[in-house]
Amino acid sequence: MQSSTILIADDDAGIRTVLNHALARLGYRVRATSNAATLWRWTSEGEGDLVITDVVMPDENVFDLLPRIKRARPNLPIIVMSAQNTLLTAVKATELGAYEYMPKPFDLNGLTSIVARALSTTARPKATPEPAPASPEKMPLIGRSPAMQEIYRVLARLMMTDLTVMISGESGTGKEFVARALHDYGKRRGQPFVAVNMAAIPRDLIESELFGHEKGSFTGANARTQGRFAQAAGGTLFLDEIGDMPLEAQTRLLRVLQEGEYSMVGGRTPIKTDVRIIAATNRDLRQLIAQGLFREDLFFRLNVVPLRLPPLRERVDDIPDLVRHFLAQSEALGAPRKGFDASAMELLKAHRWSGNVRELENLVKRVAALYSDDVIDAGIVAAELTEPRFEAGAGIGADDDETLAQAIERHLDSHFRSFGENLPPPGLYDRILREMERPLLGLALTATRGNQIRAAQLLGLNRNTLRKKIRDLSIEVVRSPKLS
Repeated sequence: MQSSTILIADDDAGIRTVLNHALARLGYRVRATSNAATLWRWTSEGEGDLVITDVVMPDENVFDLLPRIKRARPNLPIIVMSAQNTLLTAVKATELGAYEYMPKPFDLNGLTSIVARALSTTARPKATPEPAPASPEKMPLIGRSPAMQEIYRVLARLMMTDLTVMISGESGTGKEFVARALHDYGKRRGQPFVAVNMAAIPRDLIESELFGHEKGSFTGANARTQGRFAQAAGGTLFLDEIGDMPLEAQTRLLRVLQEGEYSMVGGRTPIKTDVRIIAATNRDLRQLIAQGLFREDLFFRLNVVPLRLPPLRERVDDIPDLVRHFLAQSEALGAPRKGFDASAMELLKAHRWSGNVRELENLVKRVAALYSDDVIDAGIVAAELTEPRFEAGAGIGADDDETLAQAIERHLDSHFRSFGENLPPPGLYDRILREMERPLLGLALTATRGNQIRAAQLLGLNRNTLRKKIRDLSIEVVRSPKLS
């Protein structure tokens, strides 16, 4: 395909020159223009084997031109470039039939590879779905960094598929936002999106929660109840914190994925299911597999398309956009208009952000509510990042004399108030005990250098009970030389 003709449309003369030289060196014929009208004339007259075009042109937005080109030349591959660099730009380019979307600035080697691939395959005409019901003012994901651009490109490719997606990333990176974007801009939009947090459901209720139960199937089952699979019928089921799913529930989920049907707890009649599965985790599932805590066959069923969300420290260039977004949200809720000066922004970019985007959101909204300054400077940000904040109302400070009961009470008081007028999700008792149990066992094992017999004696537990808890709580046991 070295004699192929490539049409370039971009009002930036520098980009036209760079592309012209690079593609000509590879043996392609190149024609370049700075307006959409010329591009339409060339393509409608049958010229060109491939198009590379920017979105925003002086005379017309290429998104308005693309449908006309695809109707006239359905097999013509079109590579869309844009400096807007948002998820909606990537999604719309894909929906309108673009062969590929490339954010600006682009990697020249990557672009020429895409050109070669597009010309070496026969482009198939694509059905154009109805446009996604969203506007640029309500973007589901914020950020224009290279790390987020790669996420957008992958998401745009996945929107019109039913492929199972495994989203991994640290807590607070926005895994549920990505899952919702896949649903809201995909072909199942308009159908239910049902989110289930595996870590928030008591272990003995997970199967009932997912698959539903028949009346009388267990103590307290006073009526037939639908599960989340039934609630998500035709739509998307988001399984958050999938690494916390117990093994017995993993087995049932695997059968559903393999056979496309399930039965309710206490039921015998198979029920066909039609849902798209999106899973998410902040844990290393391969490590859990090695420990015997996660089924390898289920992992491969869920990990069809792996998608890693970068922590905020890997996308610090997105912090200004995120700050403006959170300030706008605060203003919509009644907070006065605020702004962060350059020194404050630099301090935010230098912070480690162990809580990722969620931690940044909390800081921005807290500052917007508590400080009267119209412009937030570095001094305010430094104070919020370094000084411990004690919750008002508990009457207890976290000092050296604080008892365990007081620390737990302070933590729980903060936890309850974080939900405002709402209550925490059901299963709070088991969740709190689990959170307390894990560090207790971990510290006991550390103190005994991984000797489980001595740790069981220290804790007053049966050795087999301790082993089961280590397995259930995914505690890594590091063995040191024997104690004397």
